[in-house]
Amino acid sequence: MYRSLFLRVVNAVESHDNYFQQRRDTTNRLGLSSLQKITLVFWMLAYRVPVDAADKYIKIGESTTIESMKRFCRAIVEIFSGQYLWSPTPNDVARLLYIGEKRGFPGMLGSLDCMHWKWKNCPTAWAGQYAGHSGSPTIILEAVADYDFWILHAYFGMPGTNNDISVLESSHLFSNLVQGIAPPAQYVIQGK
Repeated sequence: MYRSLFLRVVNAVESHDNYFQQRRDTTNRLGLSSLQKITLVFWMLAYRVPVDAADKYIKIGESTTIESMKRFCRAIVEIFSGQYLWSPTPNDVARLLYIGEKRGFPGMLGSLDCMHWKWKNCPTAWAGQYAGHSGSPTIILEAVADYDFWILHAYFGMPGTNNDISVLESSHLFSNLVQGIAPPAQYVIQGK
């Protein structure tokens, strides 16, 4: 991640939630800084680090680690969801269809991808419900992105046996389309 992007996220989260602002404790010692707490969260997310490892390796307590993760995720959604997690407007649809046609993919809005990740540290009690066709626990990320990598749709999780068809069947993206919830768009099918 670029330093400028990281610092933008840190500054946004720090100004949104004062939990991330560095304060003094009752003995007048400085507490953890926003950089320490947010770096911890990124470290855990990027490397799938369990909560207790933070205490073991970087000496940040388990309760602080859990609270930092919860507050960081909540802050990110509250700050950035309006800008980065959105349903396409009619203008967006027209722009995406135009770009798709110019690139040789008429009628294509974006790219849908379903990724299956092996869940190495899945709790034993949950392993059966997250075991798919591979026999080991997996988590699925379904995402739709446009040509500029703006995320139009994301869906994460889903226990049970899942192939790409069953993922699509339970997807909010396709259930919205089936219910007729989509921005209006002009299109041509077989010249009509």
